[in-house]
Amino acid sequence: MMDYVGALAHLAAHSNYDVTGRITSPSTERIERLMAVMGEPQRAAPAIHITGTNGKGSTAEIITRLLVAQGLTVGTFTSPHLERVNERLNLNGEPISDEDLAEQIGAVADLEVLAGVEPSYFEIVTAAAFRWFADIAVDAMVVEVGLLGRWDATNVVDGQVAVVTNVSFDHLEYAGPTLADVASEKAGIVKPGSTLVLGETDPELAAIFRAAGAARVYQRGEEFDCLENQLALGGRQLTLRTPTTLYPGLYLPLHGRHQGDNAAAALTAVEAFFDAPLSEDVVEEGFAAVRMPGRFEVLGHQPLVILDGAHNPPGADTCASVLFEDFNPVGRKILVVGFLLGRDPQEMLEALRADELDAVICCTPSTSRAVPAAEVARAARAIGCDDVSYTDSVADACDAALARATADDLVLVTGSLYVVGHARAHLRAVLP
Repeated sequence: MMDYVGALAHLAAHSNYDVTGRITSPSTERIERLMAVMGEPQRAAPAIHITGTNGKGSTAEIITRLLVAQGLTVGTFTSPHLERVNERLNLNGEPISDEDLAEQIGAVADLEVLAGVEPSYFEIVTAAAFRWFADIAVDAMVVEVGLLGRWDATNVVDGQVAVVTNVSFDHLEYAGPTLADVASEKAGIVKPGSTLVLGETDPELAAIFRAAGAARVYQRGEEFDCLENQLALGGRQLTLRTPTTLYPGLYLPLHGRHQGDNAAAALTAVEAFFDAPLSEDVVEEGFAAVRMPGRFEVLGHQPLVILDGAHNPPGADTCASVLFEDFNPVGRKILVVGFLLGRDPQEMLEALRADELDAVICCTPSTSRAVPAAEVARAARAIGCDDVSYTDSVADACDAALARATADDLVLVTGSLYVVGHARAHLRAVLP
């Protein structure tokens, strides 16, 4: 029997990607062998499979809440986590318990020998998720791709519905150099006979997904769309159109205009899953339950403290848009930021429009793949930021921002999810 501490130690011993930022020999062979000795638990319930450059997590959360509101028992697998690995495995929106996670990780560890494989951290957690979902006999699985799609460990699942949120330049070390190459990898999750809900609208890229073999394709701007998207207190007021129904006046408690597109794709995916429209009551109940920690999450007021895991250039650009469009503090805007290797600090800071903010405090994420805070600070000065400081500690950077902020100011913590996760744990302890 493995306890929770042992489970974390087992995962840490297999966390090559977290240490190196590299995946060696991308393949689904290891996870396929694990699934085989487990009796194919990924086939125990129908699945909605989600890929895309950004918006996967929000879309998965909205889909989950809609399915739960419809009365289903739902297992959801997402990545990465902010504070605890338990966050990746959810039952009806609630993280797996320490005891259950330890049981599942222990079972996978035993089966590694039988399967004759040495799986990665992500493969172990993926296998644990599918085994747990089969054990508790969920009615549906919502599965978020970890990286791209075709050879991602989650791609052992046959999604009844495949969702593509969007395609931008990301993970070019594995798929590139063109957007078409990235799209081709993401299109690998589309299975014959499935329904594809396609959020990407570029005609060239859309053609790649349409050729992937889905029985039906619903594309944003054609079969579904967000028709109205207004700022509301604590979120957005939306009117959504799906292939079957017009849903006016929906309230979604998430910040940012982009969440309207995610909501439209999610609602269309759930309709496709049931092959029927949803009642207005179900949609309202599902949307009302949506929560996204670390995605433009407001943690405090006076000063306004916001966390957003904008970990790639498109995400950083969206983060800046939400900041300037949805929030308008009377006082100053203070940025706390840190990045991982593989991101160009100057490109990220430009996307965040850091030179339009009043102060930038750089920090070093707590991982061997971190960009040193001093390097981020140099990049900030290079793009014209005047008030720049740095520290190696995420907690110290947050404390420095709070010490400088008045009640009228705004503090935005963003960049790597390592930064956001550590900041979230620290700020929840120190904020009133």
